[in-house]
Amino acid sequence: MAENRIQLDIVTPDKVAFSGQVEEVNLSGALGDFGVLPGHTPFLSQLRIGPMHFRQEGRVQWFALNRGIAEVTPQKVTVLVQTAESKEEIDVNRAEAARKRAEERLRERREGIDTARAEAALQRALARLKVVKM
Repeated sequence: MAENRIQLDIVTPDKVAFSGQVEEVNLSGALGDFGVLPGHTPFLSQLRIGPMHFRQEGRVQWFALNRGIAEVTPQKVTVLVQTAESKEEIDVNRAEAARKRAEERLRERREGIDTARAEAALQRALARLKVVKM
């Protein structure tokens, strides 16, 4: 059955968030979402803030990712990101509070507020909340 699986490694600067054989991988690329199956054509892609999921032994697992790159080969997908949080690791109350803070900062647009940082914080919070709902 190894021919029906592909190695997936999700790596952050702090940890290996996941490493194992999976049936398929779905990621949020900079140019749009994409899926990878075993035997895929090699390529590199930038990843945006967003959810990702993969199927392992028929079970779908979800992660919230914070920017990075994916390297795809026919036998392996390597995901290198700033942060990766599994569905089980996400604190819903904290994510909801972060969403509200970011929306408030963007709405007020006060002097000295880093708009790009607030937008990224909002994207991260929304990705976490989406993953929790899956």
